[in-house]
Amino acid sequence: MTDHRRFDAVLLDLGDTLLYFDGDWSKVFAQARQTMLHSLQYSGLQVGHEFLDDFYARMESYYRERDTEFIEHTTHYILCTTLADWGYDQLPDVVLRAALADFHRVTQAHWHPEADAMPTLQSLRQMGYRLAAVSNAADDANTQALVDKLGARPYLEFVLSSAEHGTRKPNPMIFRSALERLSVSADRAVMVGDTLGADILGAHNSGIYAIWITRRADTAANRAHADTIEPDARIASLSELPTLMGRLEKGG
Repeated sequence: MTDHRRFDAVLLDLGDTLLYFDGDWSKVFAQARQTMLHSLQYSGLQVGHEFLDDFYARMESYYRERDTEFIEHTTHYILCTTLADWGYDQLPDVVLRAALADFHRVTQAHWHPEADAMPTLQSLRQMGYRLAAVSNAADDANTQALVDKLGARPYLEFVLSSAEHGTRKPNPMIFRSALERLSVSADRAVMVGDTLGADILGAHNSGIYAIWITRRADTAANRAHADTIEPDARIASLSELPTLMGRLEKGG
């Protein structure tokens, strides 16, 4: 029997697509860094607020760099190199992991699943689509923990973070890696995400049909790309995705 399905797989972004953040970024991350500092001090390191200021400055510099180079240096790497410059270059990895776990425990408390995330994933699986997540994130363990918090693990074949892969969306390499894992060609996949410059441009650069979800997409970065990056389709919420996929399969 001939398979007339147009698409086989749906790739999904995480932040502001399946999950949303309910806090003030600057305040939450300041609290997270303070908690990380306490963890390092508990492990016996003689570091204080000057160290924390240095770490913060390096993270801010890196955030600016990664948005142009699309290479992911993990939070673990930045913490490790900062500590090395402060004289702690032979630390057991368990100390670093514990500090980062305490850091992310603070931020994870502010991430919540979108109300329609799980019903949509269930519907897409029932429609026969293979599902995976592709996320820009500086820590893979944190990304995986958020997926478990969402409860999406049973529906996703894998979760590919830029921290694991080493490149960030819109670099086509991370999309190609996801397609290779699925053994699906680019023209048989769609990408759903909220960021024009990462999700939509990256999908287009990889030959993937790009769907823009707009409910949390009113950001300065998206407004800057509004006249230059055009999605193939747009939806206001995830609950619209199964209907859109059904329409696309029928040639709509």
